[in-house]
Amino acid sequence: MAFRLVTQQVARRRGGLLTALQFAKLEHCAFSVSASRMTEDVRIETDTFGELKVPADRYYGAQTMRSVLNFPIGGPTERMPEPIIKAMGVLKKAAALVNKEYGLDGRVADAISQAADDVISGRLYQENHFPLVIWQTGSGTQTNMNVNEVISNRAIELLGGKLGSKDPVHPNDHVNKSQSSNDTFPTAIHIAVARELVENLKPGLKILHDALEAKAREFKDIIKIGRTHTMDAVPLTLGQEFSGYVQQLTFALDRIDAVLPRVYMLALGGTAVGTGLNTRVGFAEKTAAKIAELTKLPFVSAPNKFEALAARDAMVEVSGCLNTIATSLMKIGNDIRFLGSGPRCGLGELMLPENEPGSSIMPGKVNPTQCESLTMICAQVMGNSVAVTVGGSNGHFELNVFKPLIASNVLRSIRLLADGSRTFTANCVNGIQANRDRIAQIMNESLMLVTALNPHIGYDKAAKIAKTAHKEGTTLKASALKLGYLTEQQFAEWVRPENMLGPK
Repeated sequence: MAFRLVTQQVARRRGGLLTALQFAKLEHCAFSVSASRMTEDVRIETDTFGELKVPADRYYGAQTMRSVLNFPIGGPTERMPEPIIKAMGVLKKAAALVNKEYGLDGRVADAISQAADDVISGRLYQENHFPLVIWQTGSGTQTNMNVNEVISNRAIELLGGKLGSKDPVHPNDHVNKSQSSNDTFPTAIHIAVARELVENLKPGLKILHDALEAKAREFKDIIKIGRTHTMDAVPLTLGQEFSGYVQQLTFALDRIDAVLPRVYMLALGGTAVGTGLNTRVGFAEKTAAKIAELTKLPFVSAPNKFEALAARDAMVEVSGCLNTIATSLMKIGNDIRFLGSGPRCGLGELMLPENEPGSSIMPGKVNPTQCESLTMICAQVMGNSVAVTVGGSNGHFELNVFKPLIASNVLRSIRLLADGSRTFTANCVNGIQANRDRIAQIMNESLMLVTALNPHIGYDKAAKIAKTAHKEGTTLKASALKLGYLTEQQFAEWVRPENMLGPK
């Protein structure tokens, strides 16, 4: 707090507004001034640019600190997503274990592996050892170095060394051995996205799928009027209507399974441009196998490292999958919202759970808030997909440099869809009830039941019956008898909604 006050005082003395970058750098200077009086709170770290003071209770080093100063954008809400950091921990552990096979000092390799476990667990992320934001270098280099520095210093601590000394564990020479930011960051993206798809989104969608399927069975005998173009159409059952939603969720799960094989292909081993410079023969395959072992997912080494570094097509494909799922959920959410409209002046065919008051001025009003939440999520996912598409299309020459944007948007979409599916199921779908009286009333008033007469009296006469009934405000039966096209007995025999639900 002291260094922020110093910064503000200096800013006031200068008599003007500071840019975010100027403020951040000034704040760091103030921090350094304050820290010089409390040397126990900081330590000196170095990189190729020189020395920087960093907080003594943080494991990161100079390169992380420079990124904090150079990209003061958005604050804590814009931090690199936790799944990416955990995935970096997985690949660093895998690389250390494989490098040990290739001759890396066992004591160093084991310390790196143990330090990586603290990253994988998420503990160090929650303790703010990974402060960098998404909006940094497009290759993710600073986040890769952030992870290298944290693991290096944690490993040094485990071995009884001095933080910041880079001895006996160096962030580049040891933690980053046989790697480059250009292959580690895309590898982390694929690990994180695969895990989130398999462990979070698929289970969330399955919960929603099963709840909708249960409703389809529950509603299988409730005959209602269908609607096309939002206008009255022929009958179907409420169960048949819900079965369409079930199929959409079935296809959603199938689509995820269809994209996963490309997500399981890892760039690690391509190093800077895809050639594998500074690695050993077999390193790529061994690390992919080790990552598969650690995650229990079928990761493999990408067949072409040039594609794996230069393009992010697999993530664009995932984003397209998520966009399609969002489209499905938008349709389902809106249908349920409109079918539940009312309670007296809307369609009112469904009765939705009443979860909270809906108005600050209209007493007793209750709104379809779960539908609103779900459809807003879908809109956000669609927007995220646009950004991912732009980012994926900007892979220039041997490297795509929109990776943090792509990774954060895909992961955010997965999380939103997974959480949204679960809450929509628990707080809406499970409690939906059919308003049988209202459904029967609407169906019996529909003019489109006249469609059942087509095979018996022809389209033109049937249309005349419907138009006359609509114009005169009478029933189909009264109109048909008045026009003399059929008898009362014929009408009762031919116009039966329960016989209009499928082919004969």
